[in-house]
Amino acid sequence: MSEETAGRGVARPGRGEPPGAPPPGTRGPGPPAARVVAEIEALGGEAVAHGGDIATGEGAASLVDCAVGRFGRLDTLVNNAGFLRDRMLVHLDEDDWDAVMRVHLKGHFLPLRSAAAWWRAEAKAGRRVTARVVNTSSGAGLSGSVGQGNYSAAKAGILGLTLVSAAEMGRYGVQVNAIAPAARTRMTEQTFAETMAAPEEGGFDAMAPENVSPLVVWLGSGASAGVTGRVFETEGGRITVMEGWRPGPTADRGARWTPAEAGEAAAKLLSAAEPPLPVYGSR
Repeated sequence: MSEETAGRGVARPGRGEPPGAPPPGTRGPGPPAARVVAEIEALGGEAVAHGGDIATGEGAASLVDCAVGRFGRLDTLVNNAGFLRDRMLVHLDEDDWDAVMRVHLKGHFLPLRSAAAWWRAEAKAGRRVTARVVNTSSGAGLSGSVGQGNYSAAKAGILGLTLVSAAEMGRYGVQVNAIAPAARTRMTEQTFAETMAAPEEGGFDAMAPENVSPLVVWLGSGASAGVTGRVFETEGGRITVMEGWRPGPTADRGARWTPAEAGEAAAKLLSAAEPPLPVYGSR
């Protein structure tokens, strides 16, 4: 999956393929990332495509080096690497688990680590840093998704990484947030073909990826000052601030429970708690 920013940007792939490589068996006028670069340049902007594997330390470091070498600085990192290996849990093998964890989690962690190191060095050198990171999670990471145990776990991990990095990097002038978008991409347009289909006769295309871009632009800009450690769900014309795990009903007896007592207390607490959101695909 490619990333791009308005004005200046580095467009990159998500998994060590040629920049923004199309799905196997498809044909087009060059890799998507190269086309994005051409579009940005045609509008008067500057851009460069990066083709390294950002799920490796070397590839992630080269991404940062590519941006700094071309533009002289690093302002915003949008982590968007991802792909699918969907299976029900009883059919999900280790290779499919490891592959998804590698692309999603390492593909977020390693570029973030390299960018954070650059920003910290700038701050320690006395140069003012105003930097932004936008990570990409999913509704599957927030609520789970049937047939996507690996993907859901990886996307939930990205949320944890977002919270930690926001807390750690704030002292250096870095804000870190995450989005959980729903949109039509090369990853979703076939897996969820009916849901992602564009309207046949005009009208608002709720699944157009362009609907997500304005929020990403805002989060990646100086206009979002003070916003960090937050998760936004975005789909069509809707933006939702997710409130995450918060303590609900609680009971404390000040001593150890017996199993029976713990069960009785838990049942009472559950009766007073908000019901959980349904897992995608279970309705």
